[in-house]
Amino acid sequence: MTMKTEETVLSLRGITKTYGAVHALTDATFELRAGEVMALLGENGAGKSTMVKVLSGLVQPDAGTIQIAGEQRELRSSADAQAAGIAVVQQEYSAVPALTVAENLALGDRTRSWWWSRRTLHAGAREVLDRVGLDHVGPDRVVSTLSVAETQLLELARILLRDARILILDEPTAALSDREIARILAVMRDLADEGRSIVYVTHRLDEVFRLADRATILKDGRSRPPVPVADLTHDSIVSLMLGRRLASMFPDRTPVDDAAQPRVEVRGLRAAGLTAPVDLAIRPGEIVGLTGQLGSGASSLVRALAGTLPVAEGEVLLDAEPVDLRGRSRGIRQRIAYCSDDRKKDGMFPGLPVLANLSSPWLAAVSRGSWIDRRREKEKAADIARAFSFDTRRLTTEIDTLSGGNQQKIVLGRWAGAEPRLFLIEEPTRGVDVGARAEIYTKLRMLADQGASIVVCSSDSTEILGLCDTVLSFYRGRVTRQAAHSDWNEESLMAATLHEGRERAA
Repeated sequence: MTMKTEETVLSLRGITKTYGAVHALTDATFELRAGEVMALLGENGAGKSTMVKVLSGLVQPDAGTIQIAGEQRELRSSADAQAAGIAVVQQEYSAVPALTVAENLALGDRTRSWWWSRRTLHAGAREVLDRVGLDHVGPDRVVSTLSVAETQLLELARILLRDARILILDEPTAALSDREIARILAVMRDLADEGRSIVYVTHRLDEVFRLADRATILKDGRSRPPVPVADLTHDSIVSLMLGRRLASMFPDRTPVDDAAQPRVEVRGLRAAGLTAPVDLAIRPGEIVGLTGQLGSGASSLVRALAGTLPVAEGEVLLDAEPVDLRGRSRGIRQRIAYCSDDRKKDGMFPGLPVLANLSSPWLAAVSRGSWIDRRREKEKAADIARAFSFDTRRLTTEIDTLSGGNQQKIVLGRWAGAEPRLFLIEEPTRGVDVGARAEIYTKLRMLADQGASIVVCSSDSTEILGLCDTVLSFYRGRVTRQAAHSDWNEESLMAATLHEGRERAA
């Protein structure tokens, strides 16, 4: 039963927050009704993350007021936010890697008695894990062994255990496949129908139309009045976010020469997560897409090629020469670039400026002996920044302070600067707005046109079909189908990743 009403449960007025010369929010307003799902949209850097942090108690505004259930509140800490009935799933995970799943679910639960048993802890955990699609994960599982997608689902499970009336979800499906996304959206709709109010931050506009009632759009730190989603279209949202029309999300494809000698040859490759050997040939200038549900084996192939997952059998040739896959350092020397799906853990150096992050893979190219030519380093870094539409004036900015989308641009750009022969990328546009997505797709196609072979592993079916030349679907550790992009559509891709034919036959 839907509990939606016109009652305003959360109201922000005149919220302003500056960081030096940067105006993150300027006189911004926001409201949320009981039982409503409000989409919070905007480009990277528009102010969404700052507004979420204000609501989380992690950032105090320079000006403005916050009202919750008609009462003015000051949120000076996450404890204040929790006491006010607000639960938040941040873009950055808060789970403690060394603890078990059940222990993480219990953390911060003020309703739980100081005395608890393993049995009661696991019983509560099992119910909520099943609800978010982690039925295959045991409560005793250590969080550090979970994948990125499983960790994201655990973050969602944690808020279900709180008796919060206002839920804020910042990019909750960024690392999930279609099947997990459907599960999460169903859970969110159930919670809204129970009368809880949800602030939903996402760059996946299809989810806005599937879930949200209204949308608030931020641009340059300023808010627009909320608009019913029924009155919006995909194009109108993009125009409001960007202040302009987006001509095309995906660049035109350059035909791949089928007669060309393969740049990469994968022969009988098997590694952890792959239940059958994989054979694959990738030509210069070709973008190959790998996709499947969580644990399908698609990411296992990428990581094996990157040298981060031990190869059990098989071989890989790069320009007809055997590739040594024993570790990333060997791969880098062979000009194999790799961007994992966890940029915080594997893709950047926290605390260092953008310049140092950009130049780290190609310092040898701007060095003479042990001396780094700082002028050449800065010039090349600036060229890469411009190619990825990043403000060159921010090269001295610590990468931690950037929005998620800008961090992703830097992570991709640093490897593009290394002029790779093979570029391996997991979830290339995770947490990236529509405008930046188009820029990233254009840059990847440009790299392919310059002769690089590119492998994209993504859970976003639109991305796979719109960007890639050849697509491989995975299911339970094996390739279920390999075909040119023109031989796929949304339905056939979904069927191949769920392997519906085999399941029905069984």
